[in-house]
Amino acid sequence: MKIDKNIIKELTDYLNEFNLTEIEYTDKDTKIKVSKSNPTSSNQTVSVAASTPALDTVKSTVVSGTEVKSPIIGTAYLAAEPGGKKFVEVGKKIKKGETVMIVEAMKTMNHVPSTADGIIKEICVEDGQPVEYGQTIIIVE
Repeated sequence: MKIDKNIIKELTDYLNEFNLTEIEYTDKDTKIKVSKSNPTSSNQTVSVAASTPALDTVKSTVVSGTEVKSPIIGTAYLAAEPGGKKFVEVGKKIKKGETVMIVEAMKTMNHVPSTADGIIKEICVEDGQPVEYGQTIIIVE
């Protein structure tokens, strides 16, 4: 496996430019992760991890139940306000159309409705966690 050093340099530059602690790049079967340890120190250490997964080790996960996915990219919130009552909890009954979470995008709070009736089996994201479009956020059984 040959790793392009320019990609590592570019990722390291992004870490410094955007004051990040970690960044990851994936292309086909190559995955490069660059991270800083102890970002408050003046002597910053950058570590690079690269991996190429073997084709026979790729697993597919089977999900039982209905997946509620994020309709947009943003930040997921489990309650309407910090410290407030959560919209859903594992084991709670929910009806189709009921709000399960809020995803904030560009200072707009978007309520995410349940796509099915059922019981909350799993909450797949944490409060304040960034989510991607199409990412599973809740599993309803």
